[in-house]
Amino acid sequence: MKKIIVVMAILTLAGVAGAGPEVPQGKPRKLVLARQSTVQMVDVMKDFSDQCPNVTLTTDPQKSDYMLYAGGWSGAYRFMVIAKGGDTLYATKTVMLSNAVKDVCKYLSTRP
Repeated sequence: MKKIIVVMAILTLAGVAGAGPEVPQGKPRKLVLARQSTVQMVDVMKDFSDQCPNVTLTTDPQKSDYMLYAGGWSGAYRFMVIAKGGDTLYATKTVMLSNAVKDVCKYLSTRP
């Protein structure tokens, strides 16, 4: 009986450890990076592909759903989601780049 309990506990802990971070899902979105952005597109895309696989970056503003301003530097990132037409929809300020991407991803996953 004790062996069964130990095996169940190990399997439960292994499942929790392998679960990984929750990745928000939503409909596919295309973002174009604003020209004034100071964060490199490669860095932003790496975090989006890790945390929000339904979001891609494009260089064609006509094919984008939103514009993303990614500014700041290590320790002070500022991201802003802008709708076509120029309305600012969402902004976040974080210490880590990955948290700024996570915040934007979470916001985009709630959009219809």
